[in-house]
Amino acid sequence: MRGITKAFAGVKALRGVDLEVGAGEVHCVLGQNGAGKSTLIKVLSGAHQPDDGEILWRGERVTIPHPVAALEMGIATMYQELDVVDGLSIAENIFLGHELSTAGVLRRGEATRRTRELLERLGHGDLSPHREVGTLSAAGKQIVSMARALSHDARLIIMDEPSAVLDSEEVRNLFRVIHELTSQGIAIIYISHRLEEIRQIGDRITVIKDGASMASGLPVAETPTAELITLMTGRRIENVFPPRRPVPDDAPALLEVQGLGLRGVFADVDLTVRAGEVVGLAGLVGSGRSEILETVYGARRATSGNVAVGGRRLPAGSVRHAVGAGVGLSPEERKSQGLLLEEPVYKNVTLASFARLARAGVLDERRERAVAREQIDALELRPADPDRETRTLSGGNQQKILLARWLVEGSRVLLLDEPTRGVDVGARSEIYALIRRLADAGTAILVVSSEIEEVLGLADRVLVIAEGRVLTTTDADSIDEHGVLDLVMKGTAA
Repeated sequence: MRGITKAFAGVKALRGVDLEVGAGEVHCVLGQNGAGKSTLIKVLSGAHQPDDGEILWRGERVTIPHPVAALEMGIATMYQELDVVDGLSIAENIFLGHELSTAGVLRRGEATRRTRELLERLGHGDLSPHREVGTLSAAGKQIVSMARALSHDARLIIMDEPSAVLDSEEVRNLFRVIHELTSQGIAIIYISHRLEEIRQIGDRITVIKDGASMASGLPVAETPTAELITLMTGRRIENVFPPRRPVPDDAPALLEVQGLGLRGVFADVDLTVRAGEVVGLAGLVGSGRSEILETVYGARRATSGNVAVGGRRLPAGSVRHAVGAGVGLSPEERKSQGLLLEEPVYKNVTLASFARLARAGVLDERRERAVAREQIDALELRPADPDRETRTLSGGNQQKILLARWLVEGSRVLLLDEPTRGVDVGARSEIYALIRRLADAGTAILVVSSEIEEVLGLADRVLVIAEGRVLTTTDADSIDEHGVLDLVMKGTAA
């Protein structure tokens, strides 16, 4: 790709970007949210047409008029947002749009056989091709998306944050598959915010900032991390995790969970979060972490135990009572579970406070905008436009919207599930600082992250969880990433 330019409504998303990928290479593309990475991918996959520049595929200049043409050429894309159809089976999803048929009759047997081969290739031969995708976890759906890309016999696979919903073992399996593909001469464009992943898997790096190439084709092994961060952000970022303040001994317990259980998922969870304290749940994907948060919030009805906020017990399975008691949830899948993407920013910010912002049952839009504007300014949302359509904002700014929602509502207990998933290194540091600022102001925070380093860096105390059981509770300073993984793999309490 040479000199690729693309503008939307007069605003340049790409400004002369260059990208060169060789056969059998893993080429990593780095950049903050909003830098232009997604637009570049969509140009290469045929979803957008460039305003200027050229694309050369296997030595010849080409035009890619639409995504089907890209697939026919051998360019497959795995998007960050899960692009599966929940109501269809795994096999139906994998061959969706290029069904195996003869004279209009589907060859279901062949589709099933090829699906098994693809799943085995990805190390998930235990999944049935007939299983409905809607019953899979986020990690399982990512595997289906990956299998679909492989089903097109692609020569170039674009992977946009492929590890975002995978646990450490699944990431290792992903890397094994990538090595297998590159050994066959298949090229990979790998987009990730996790710099440690790029160190493990990448050959060369292209950095994009504000729609322009800041560096193209940097050797991974020879480029220091500090240099990459400076290229991405335009500044040096140090001390990513803000310093903790000691939680006062007399700080009241705002959230108390006793013997909480959800049949078949987790059992006997006890935890307390005091005012001004950050407590982290560390464990692998599928350990029950997200389900614990959702049950505390009332989105799932507990089958045992109880939850109390400020000393008052909450009814099981009632989101309304949880929110009324001052509990706010930022869910794992913010786009599908937490945001109204087609609505403006201010509507998303005030979503939990409609009753308080209404007069005689009618929303006071002027008051809505004023309240939202206050939080937009306080959290430094960019762009600071309350009328901006929410889907157009970067991942980091969408996460800030969810936090702003609960600040408007005055929540004193925040449940944060993967608060930095899909968020670049610059925005991460801002979110970390915001979480610490909220804790210092007296908010009780319970946080889940697939990145153990993040849990340990943010939290004052950590609960290590495996297979729905709490293995140990300890101060974050008393355990490291190796210790957490050792506990999880052994599955024994400390």
